[in-house]
Amino acid sequence: MPARFLVVPQWQGSGSSRAMRLTDGANAIAGDLPAAATTPVEVRIEAGESLGTGVKRFSSIHAVADQVRAALATFDDDETVITVGGDCGADLAGVEYAAARYDDLLLVWFDAHGDLNTPDSSPSGTFSGMVLRTLLGDGAEGLVPEPVRLSPERVIHAGGRAFDDAELEYLAASGIRSLGVDDLETPDALLEAAAASGATHVYIHVDLDVLDPAVVEGVGYPEPFGLSVEQLTAAIKALRGPLELVGAAVTGFAPASPDAAAGDLSAILRILAALTRPVPATTS
Repeated sequence: MPARFLVVPQWQGSGSSRAMRLTDGANAIAGDLPAAATTPVEVRIEAGESLGTGVKRFSSIHAVADQVRAALATFDDDETVITVGGDCGADLAGVEYAAARYDDLLLVWFDAHGDLNTPDSSPSGTFSGMVLRTLLGDGAEGLVPEPVRLSPERVIHAGGRAFDDAELEYLAASGIRSLGVDDLETPDALLEAAAASGATHVYIHVDLDVLDPAVVEGVGYPEPFGLSVEQLTAAIKALRGPLELVGAAVTGFAPASPDAAAGDLSAILRILAALTRPVPATTS
C-alpha cells in the first residue's frame, strides 16, 4: 500500500512545558516528507475548555479529532496513513479509522508512558496520558470511539517505563501485553506476542519518548533507559514481516529550537523509513 502522511500538529493534549513546541516538531518533520503525499491538518491555536469532562482542553482536542476524521475520509482505501503529531492524542482518529476497517487489527503502542489513565484516574487531566485507554472504551464522552472496536487482547504496549499506579492496576487486570525495554533487545518477544493475538493487520504508534533521551532529545517527558533507534526500527521491520501494516503514527517531537530539531530528525526519518519502505519478500 502507498504511504500517505497526515500532519496533525496538535499540542493541546500535552501537559508538558514544551507543549507548544509540538507544533514546531510536527512541521519540522513535514518539511522532510514528500509534498505530494502529505496532507496537513490546521490545528487551532487556542487551548480550549474542559467542558466538565475531566480532560483539559477537551473542546480543542475534540475539534481536531473531527478534522482528522474528515481528512481520513478523503483518502483512498489502498493508502496506508502515517499520522505525524503533535501529541499522542493526534493519533486518536487514526487508530479509530484503522480499527473500523480491519476486524483483526493489532495495535502496538510504543511509548515510555502508559497512556492508560481515565479522566478519573489521571493525576494531570491531560489527554496524552489517556489516549490508549480512550481507544479501549474508557474515556470522556465525545472522544471514545463509537463503537469501540479495539480490545485489550489486541494491544501490545511496548517500551514503557513510567506508569502511574492506576495504569499498572489496569495493565495487570486487562489482558494487554506489556513489553519493557529489556524485552525488546531483540524482536523475538514482540513477535511472539503479536502471533498470540491472532491478528493479521497491525497499526504501529510511536511516541518518540520511547527512545532513550540520548537518541532524541526533543520530547516533552524524557525518560532514561529507553530504546535505541536500532531496536525500534528492528521491531517495526519485524512486525511488518508476518503482519500487514495498515496505519502508523510518529508523535511527541518537541524540539527546543530549529537547530535542535535538525539534530533529532535523522533518527526520526529512520523510523519513518522503517514504517514506509517496502518489506522484502520472503522465500520459502
